[in-house]
Amino acid sequence: MMKPENETALAEMVKGAKGPLRVIGGGTRNIGAPVVGETLSAAGLSGVTLYEPGALTLVAGAGTPVAEIEDVLAQEGQRLAFEPMDHRGLLGTQGEPTIGGVVAGNVSGPRRIQVGACRDSLLGVRFVDGAGRVLKNGGRVMKNVTGYDLVKLMAGSWGTLGVLSEVSLKVQAIPETTGCVLLYGLDEVAAVSAMSAALGSPYDISGAGHAPVGVDGHPVTMIRIEGLDASVSYRADKLKALFANSGAEIHVERDPAKVTEGWRWLRDVAPMHGGTSAVWRLSVKPSDAPAIVAALREVSGDLKVLYDWGGGLVWIEAPEGVDPRTVEFAGHATLVRGSESLRAAMPVFHPEPAPVAAIAQGLRDKFDPRGILNPGLMG
Repeated sequence: MMKPENETALAEMVKGAKGPLRVIGGGTRNIGAPVVGETLSAAGLSGVTLYEPGALTLVAGAGTPVAEIEDVLAQEGQRLAFEPMDHRGLLGTQGEPTIGGVVAGNVSGPRRIQVGACRDSLLGVRFVDGAGRVLKNGGRVMKNVTGYDLVKLMAGSWGTLGVLSEVSLKVQAIPETTGCVLLYGLDEVAAVSAMSAALGSPYDISGAGHAPVGVDGHPVTMIRIEGLDASVSYRADKLKALFANSGAEIHVERDPAKVTEGWRWLRDVAPMHGGTSAVWRLSVKPSDAPAIVAALREVSGDLKVLYDWGGGLVWIEAPEGVDPRTVEFAGHATLVRGSESLRAAMPVFHPEPAPVAAIAQGLRDKFDPRGILNPGLMG
């Protein structure tokens, strides 16, 4: 394994590569079609190089562990706004998730519905392209761009356009307190309707998810609110009134530790940990989600399902022979967990329309003219 300790060494390794490179960060997100090539890890490019709490700005090497960044931020009462998922439990991987891996996968958690995705917190990037050139884009403040917005392009490119060496992020203050309105007993259609009502209300929701089978074996719908203590109490009461006629049993959880634990359970898709079946991630119109799940159940029988983002993100655990893309729906599906043979046999990422695929290929040709960076990983 190649593991450069600085950006110059990284550039030299990429420039001198004689064949394909399997680009990774901490190696915790084994997602995409298998890549055959020499492994290049960015984990050695580690460390917070600039942190300005007053400006809500942090700059770190791409190999910096996410846990280290979260610790640094917590000391100043701040956090990563987009709440990145930890894939280790779902994928059965080891190691430490890195901030470069988070950016490369545009990994975003339940708070995306309020603050946007990882790419929306990304201010700037430095990376080495497939020709060994060091490129940079953006900075430490939000600004308009002309030409390629490389910051947005790198988020979600999975190492196919370049190897990240440094990222700049805007961060946010940790709120005074948090609470969660729990609705017990709703079916999936009613749960999505309730989440949509909450998200359409003026009560500033920071998370909305539903588990058809919760920790206690019964359906639970979760609505999170964060902020000043008095405000959280007021909004919790208003939400209880909003759901009074839903038919659900309503409970408000105000213990911050329990709320945090519950949302980590949802964020990291804990109900699907430890399995070997395929796991799919569907991005859909929330109101369509229950019907899509019902159609898939007709094809494959019982499924493990988890809804996030108010129903806009659906996690599905299914037998390896089931491909959700055989059911027609508006949106896209990604195979997140699957055997190496399955990931080699079918497109892991949703097939792109021809014009978009042509643009994507043009970008790869521009930034990786030799085709050596994670070739084939995204199809």
